[in-house]
Amino acid sequence: MASTHTLAPGAVRPQRFVPKFHWELIACGVEGHGLIGTDAAEFRPEDRVVCRVMDGARWHRCLRCDSWLPLPPPENPARPYPPARDEIELPLRGRPLRDKIVLRLIAIDRALHFVVLTLLGIAVFLFASHRSALKDTFYRIVSDLQGGIGGGPVQTSKIGHHGLLHDLDRLFSLKGSTLHLLGAGILGYAVLEGVEAVGLWFQKRWAEYLTFVATTLFLPLEVYELTKTVSPFKVFALVLNLAVVAYLLYAKRLFGVRGGAAADEALRERDVGWEALERATP
Repeated sequence: MASTHTLAPGAVRPQRFVPKFHWELIACGVEGHGLIGTDAAEFRPEDRVVCRVMDGARWHRCLRCDSWLPLPPPENPARPYPPARDEIELPLRGRPLRDKIVLRLIAIDRALHFVVLTLLGIAVFLFASHRSALKDTFYRIVSDLQGGIGGGPVQTSKIGHHGLLHDLDRLFSLKGSTLHLLGAGILGYAVLEGVEAVGLWFQKRWAEYLTFVATTLFLPLEVYELTKTVSPFKVFALVLNLAVVAYLLYAKRLFGVRGGAAADEALRERDVGWEALERATP
């Protein structure tokens, strides 16, 4: 009868050109292996799923990546046997671990947006409060750059219709109420990004929907900006947001796609728990 056991990651030669990506190996490389029974005096038959003695050597299984590591017995054992299963908190593995890592990477991206937008919103409010003084300084500098003597009148036609000077000139022409509205909009968007970051970090389903909707709504604006000027940063931002939308829709099964939340939860249950460890036990 053929065995139904799943071998540990890296134990089988890949059957395709691109090998499978194992999130467990990355997590263990960062956090270390999840080993059980390293402080136990001896092992019982029921402990063979996580630790066993073979040829006189004690082997401990990583509960995350399924690696078996030989370790010497403890000089001063803290317990006679490894802890019971109900005392062990199993680390994430498989699909749940992948989702945790990817969602937290997206959360970090959203947290960076929150910081940048918050600083930008504060800068807009400060600019609105000191616009008169800054305006005089700006036009005096432009006048000097245009070759004016003694701070003569500014020839705004020479500022041009493109570039930083033109953008600043337009900014100074805005009304105070418009600047306050702009600052409030930027801070509101910053709050949205912050909420997304917190929710995604803790893997909340509502945060996945919020991130998908918010990111999708801003995609047309990013495409429009590319039609005006193309830069590596704009292209990278568009590609990144498209990847986030595709991941949330396809991998996280939002809006009922590929079975929806029920199918996603069923796959998560398949990859966690003692049954999953039993299936992968040699």
